[in-house]
Amino acid sequence: MSSDQHRIGWIGTGVMGVSMCGHVMARAASITIHNRTRDKARPLLDRGAVWADTPRQVAEASDVVFTMVGFPRDVREVYMGKDGVLEGARPGTILIDMTTTEPSLAREIDAAARAKGLHAVDAPVSGGDVGAREARLSIMVGGEAEIVQRVRPLLETMGKTVVHQGPAGAGQHAKMCNQIQIAGTMIGMCESLIYARKAGLDVETMLKSISGGAAGCWSLENLAPRICKRNFDPGFFVDHFVKDMGIALEEAKRMNLPLPGLALAHQLYVAVQALGHGRKGTQALMLALEHIAGMPDRE
Repeated sequence: MSSDQHRIGWIGTGVMGVSMCGHVMARAASITIHNRTRDKARPLLDRGAVWADTPRQVAEASDVVFTMVGFPRDVREVYMGKDGVLEGARPGTILIDMTTTEPSLAREIDAAARAKGLHAVDAPVSGGDVGAREARLSIMVGGEAEIVQRVRPLLETMGKTVVHQGPAGAGQHAKMCNQIQIAGTMIGMCESLIYARKAGLDVETMLKSISGGAAGCWSLENLAPRICKRNFDPGFFVDHFVKDMGIALEEAKRMNLPLPGLALAHQLYVAVQALGHGRKGTQALMLALEHIAGMPDRE
């Protein structure tokens, strides 16, 4: 598939979606977009994207439809609602959901799409707002191999790592592995910063040492500097991370699989929400751990 031969639809222009759509837009013959809040789509409209009032209208105007929304309920409404994508898509249309959602919902969408002669792909991403802006996301893909291969050029406009994980839902399962890994890493990163402060170290000097050793990781490189600057703006919302961890825990329960580390991280992030920081970035875990430690708020 050559992206400039197809009409593209995009639904969801939030913190990450607006950048991702912009990369695809650069290679699309035309692009039709929809978002719950039109103002958040303004940068794309100013570049020539066409506005649609409903997901159905996006699908009616497109050969390939991308979705990047918030929660499983949003995905369900966008695809299966009264004015949803499945109501407007013509046979042969490819539907690509890049939201992190339930593997079972990805399989449900795939089955509903097949019944209408459509193709569905689940392609959640990792890399946050920085990865989205710089087109270097990691994209975990589930769906038919032939269809995944056809849309790969489009996915590669957004990500440096595009890996087909298996059939419908496999991309979402891979994203759960990603979130489980990050959950534990975030605790370690924030606790190391708290320890450094309590020990009287210069935190930024300490980071120069540990970032170059075995402790080095994406969170330490990208989020620790934000914490040092007391910048808790969202690259990825706490609310969305709690949602993701909840999905992983439910899947683990279904598989009779104990994940105590994930359960702890989930509870700590629920504490972040309880402190009123759910719409901040995941680095706001620092605020909850500081609160638990009785350390003064340095916002």
